[in-house]
Formats: sequence, C-alpha cells, structure tokens
Amino acid sequence: MPRTAAVIHPHVVVFAIPFGSHVTPLFSIINRLANFYPNALFSFFCTQKANKTIFSTYRMGPNVKVFDLWDGIPEGYVFTGKHQEEIELFMKAAPESFRNSLKASVAETGREVTCLVTDAFYWFAPEMAEEMKVPWLACWTAAATSISVHFYTDFIRETYGVGGPAGNEETLNLIPGMSKIQIADLPEGVLFGNLESLFSEMLHKMGRVLLAKSDAVFINSYEELDPIITNDLKSRFKQLLSTGPFNLVAPPSTVPADTHGCLAWLDKQKPGSVACISFGSVATPPPHEFPALAEALEATKVPFIWSLKDHAKVHLPNGFVDTTKSQGLIVPWIPQTEVLAHSAVGVFITHCGWNSVLESIEGGVPMICRPFFGDQRLNARTVQDVWEIGLKVEGGVLTKNGVIDCLDHILWQEKGKKMRENVRLLKELAERAIEPEGSSYKNFMALAELVTS
Repeated sequence: MPRTAAVIHPHVVVFAIPFGSHVTPLFSIINRLANFYPNALFSFFCTQKANKTIFSTYRMGPNVKVFDLWDGIPEGYVFTGKHQEEIELFMKAAPESFRNSLKASVAETGREVTCLVTDAFYWFAPEMAEEMKVPWLACWTAAATSISVHFYTDFIRETYGVGGPAGNEETLNLIPGMSKIQIADLPEGVLFGNLESLFSEMLHKMGRVLLAKSDAVFINSYEELDPIITNDLKSRFKQLLSTGPFNLVAPPSTVPADTHGCLAWLDKQKPGSVACISFGSVATPPPHEFPALAEALEATKVPFIWSLKDHAKVHLPNGFVDTTKSQGLIVPWIPQTEVLAHSAVGVFITHCGWNSVLESIEGGVPMICRPFFGDQRLNARTVQDVWEIGLKVEGGVLTKNGVIDCLDHILWQEKGKKMRENVRLLKELAERAIEPEGSSYKNFMALAELVTS
C-alpha cells in the first residue's frame, strides 16, 4: 500500500492474550486510540470468551471491529488437567491462527494492515510484521519490574545459576532498580520450575525479541513509579512508552452495577477502618488458609468486605458467616475500583496481581500481600520493600498470627501511617502522569503517532 493511502486510512490489527487480566487493559488503550483517530480502523482479535468482557465494559467506537479468535482447543478435546494446558493449546495454535485471521480481516474490511499491535507475549509477532512490512508495537500489561526480569533472563541465569534453593534471599543488585528484589521473588520459568515448558520458553523468547524486533513497547505503568528500571529499559529498547495506569487514562465506559450493596455498606463504616479482601479471578488460597484469615478477622474485630465465591465458603470455619454478619460483608463479587476508592477502606488484602496493585495505589490504600505465582511475588516485594506501601504475609502464606500482625501494623501503628503517606504520594504521581503535561500523556501521544503513521 502506498504510504499516502496508509496515512489516510490506517488499519491497525491488534492481537490480545485471552488469559488472566490481559485483554481488558490492552483494549482500553486501543479504544482510546480509536477515539483519537476516527479515520483509522482498529481490528481487535481475542477469543469469544474474552471478548465478552469487552462488550460488558466498553462502548466501542464505530472504527473498532472485534473479531473472535480460535481458542486452540480441538473439537472433542478432553482436558487432562495438565498445568497451563489451556494456555499451551492456545499458544501452539496461535501462529497459524493469527495469519489466517489477518487474511480474513483484510478481506472483510478491504484495508491492508498498516500496523501490528500485540500483547508482548506473542514472540512470533515480529515475523508477521516483517512479512507485511509494518511496525510491530508490543504491549506489556504489567509492571516495569517484571518486563525487566524477562529482558534480563539470560543474564540472570548466567550470573545466579539455574535452580538452587527456592527460598534464595540473594538480591538482584546487579540489575538496575532491582537491589531489593530477591531471587526467590522471580516468576516461574526464569530460574525455577519447568524451564522447558511452552510457557517458560515463550517468556524467554519474548524477552529476546522485544529488544531486537519491537518498534516500541508500551506498558501499563507510569515512569515515576519505577524510575530507575524505566530509565534503564528506555536506554535499551528502541522506544519504551509508559502510558498508564491504563484504567486511569482510559477508564471503562460503563461501571458494573453494585448489585450486592458494597458501597452502601461502606458508607456506614468509619474512615480507614475496613479491610477489603479479594484474590482476583484466578488466584485462590489453599483451603487451610481460609480459616486462618477468617480467625484473624474475628480476633481483631476489623470490619471487612470479602469478595468470595459461594462455592469457596465451604472452607470458612463453621458459623463464621453468621457470627460476623455485623462485622463484615461477604459477597461473590465487588466493584473493586470503586470499593478501594472509598474512604472507609483502610487496607487491601490481595494476591498482588498488577491491576489490583494499581487500583490500590489509585485508591490510596496500603496492601497486605499474599502472592501466588507469576509476577505476583515481584509485585509483593516491590510493595513492601521498594515503595513501602504494604506488607507481605510472613512466610508467604496466610496464618492467623501473620494476618493479625499485618493488620495491626497497617491500621493502628506508626508504620501504617507512613505507608498511607507513601501510597498517597504514588497516587498523586499517577494523577499527574496522565495530565496533558504528564509523562503518561506524552507517551500516549507518541504511541498514537506510531500507530497511525
């Protein structure tokens, strides 16, 4: 396609990851780009199941077309229960599936592709971009810390050695900005776990191709949050654009209804007194940790609002739901962003997924961290030791005394006051970053120029 035609009628094809909390953050930015450039067409690809989350959250512009992508599960396939089986099936099918989808998109829209935007996980995307002679822009929906770890994977393996004790407290002080990050905090697939699994190899390849092949990487963070790490990556990548927090720069078009009366319940509580508890949609504590958390809440009398599916209530102590009716609210779902922004919430007990961390910062709420897998340990370490806006539970698991100790420090001790001040400052930096003269706003405009030119 001649460059003049591409400038007049850009066609941006976007491939999202349909797992975890990847799809919504990426779509939020794409939807904002579409509003900026009504002459550009944005074809957004993800699985039918994941796309449904978009329809319920965002009002799409007329220049955004959502396509369903094959989930990679063969007809009649019987799952074996293998760890990450669904992800591996999808990723194995993805290269061929994406190429077929690209052809279908061009045929249906009548417009050649001018830019390829994908989740950074798709290590094969630059080959597709090279074949079409278009730029490849990669989106990292998590923190600067985690993308730095994947970028430095080879260096980490050479320096610290593969394997070793799982609780290794040695720090990654040879990597800029990582002086307080421990080897034990690393995600599976870097030094530990099955390094030959499809998922581990995918992350390893991703770290390599992002530097060598990407025209730009844009991340769901803001420069002021991790300045040392961000500046290091900016010096290495062709372009690193911190354009977040995504849910501040491009908030949902529709706010889900508070069907369980969470906000009304919070209105009746004292400022900064409530513990909000939510472990996301994927991470779930093992059964023996539920009683420990419940007993800690009962012992401290801390008011709580707990997002807990009905089927998981079986793990609670007998009589807990009835005896704490006046103390807490247990519901299967909470409007988390709105709850964390409520003045009554004083602490957030969380798995430390990146979206939850950002929402806690945006609400000005310190955290009690119980990480499970992936980048959650990195996030928890950063929350506790770098930003000093929360605490990790002792030993990495929920115990009655451990939770009581964390609640005491955050809600009632001087240390908690300092955490609230620290998180308030990070919240202010986020709000400034998205203003017209802020770093995230400027980076978003640079991204918009790359996408449509």
